[in-house]
Amino acid sequence: MALALHRTTSRTTAPLLGLVLAALATVVWSGSFVTSRALHDSVPPVQQAFWRWVVALVAVAPFGARQAWRQRDVIRRHFGFVLLASLLGVAAYNTLVNQAGLTTRAADMGMIMAASPVLMAVFERVGGVRLGGRRVAGLLMACAGVVLLVGGGTARGGAADRYSVPGDLWMIAAACCFGSYSALLRRRPAQLGSTAFLFTTFLLGAAMLLPAQAVSLSVQGGFTPTSGTVLPLLYVGVASSAVAFFAWNKAVSLVGAARAGVVYYLQPVCVALLSWAVLGERVGPAQLLCMALILGGVMLGAAV
Repeated sequence: MALALHRTTSRTTAPLLGLVLAALATVVWSGSFVTSRALHDSVPPVQQAFWRWVVALVAVAPFGARQAWRQRDVIRRHFGFVLLASLLGVAAYNTLVNQAGLTTRAADMGMIMAASPVLMAVFERVGGVRLGGRRVAGLLMACAGVVLLVGGGTARGGAADRYSVPGDLWMIAAACCFGSYSALLRRRPAQLGSTAFLFTTFLLGAAMLLPAQAVSLSVQGGFTPTSGTVLPLLYVGVASSAVAFFAWNKAVSLVGAARAGVVYYLQPVCVALLSWAVLGERVGPAQLLCMALILGGVMLGAAV
């Protein structure tokens, strides 16, 4: 009887914990869009990405290096999976976000990035996972809020400004990478520990960025280490990488990419508010209305 009660409690608390972890990762990641935009004129995009993952690797090493060494045979057997996850979630995704930050406002970066949950849900459905009517309705409701926010609720200078920014295309590519990475997490081998997986993907992702880092240093030069450059890099390395990726990966393992993806729709709301508070980017009434629609969709689709 005690065993049955424990199993029932686990089935109840696990989805709630997964949603809390997904929300934590989403809020922390929102800050990384603001820091990317804040660093756009002081640290080149590739160098932002490289040092982010170097910092993240150092932060995770005390917990993941030993586990990764013990599980080296598992990593070797599934090296293709780990390599693809490193490419999509580490090397490519963050570099594309930083590239977008050169020309795109932080609030708009968050809005476009919110399209990735649609791709997560599509991948899960193709994989045979039944999403459920409430979750689909919540996803569509939140997606409608994002579409309205991007199409009519932005506070840019005009239509020509809105659709001529190359950064939007970089952000669409970043959203595709992150959605694919999140869907891929469901295939993570059960024998591969979460911290070992993080350490290995961070290590491989940083290694993939080494050639681009060398080119950036030779062509663009390095950046000046000041509190305005080092502190944001520490934030994205420790909080947005080590902490947020651990929370997100755990959330996906508990509730699946589709349900975690619905919570991810909170990101444009968080980014818009942070960019308003930190960077002074304007948030208008139309944006607030669209944010309410997004929050309603999150509450409907993420219901346990």
